[in-house]
Amino acid sequence: MRKIIFVLSVLFIGFANLIMAQSQFVNIMYLEEGESSPKSNLKAVEWLAGHWQGEAFGGITEELWTPPLGNSMMGSFKLVVDEKVSFYEIMIISVVEESLIFQLKHFGADLKGWEEKDETMDFKLVKTTPNKIYFEGLTLERINDNELNVYVIIEDGGKQQEMKFPYKRAE
Repeated sequence: MRKIIFVLSVLFIGFANLIMAQSQFVNIMYLEEGESSPKSNLKAVEWLAGHWQGEAFGGITEELWTPPLGNSMMGSFKLVVDEKVSFYEIMIISVVEESLIFQLKHFGADLKGWEEKDETMDFKLVKTTPNKIYFEGLTLERINDNELNVYVIIEDGGKQQEMKFPYKRAE
């Protein structure tokens, strides 16, 4: 009987830790193991098109997104700290196998890539709602026509944290 209680306790603690690890991020979602991305198209994210500005990492952030064309939307990101570019990103949201994928590449201020030549950071679609688009590890939240929040998981020193990038539509 003690063995059964011990095994059940270990299983419960393991299960509780798994649930806590997956729910530690309020605005981030992940697909379950073996789960596929849901069907979607660019209509779900076309509201993202435009020029957005905000503040993060002690500087000014800027994103520009094109309207849908050719089954994709193209975006760029720039972080400026103390009047100097810290880094850039080139991003796309595209239709792949009747779903969406968010891909990006980082570049230093000198345009030298951070990822290997043929590598991208890929975020599979998890879920869409009228105001939130959940990709694995990245969420786009439409507050209204002129406000947007982007949530991403940042890893620093082996610790992961959810980071919020608030944006307003630039005039």
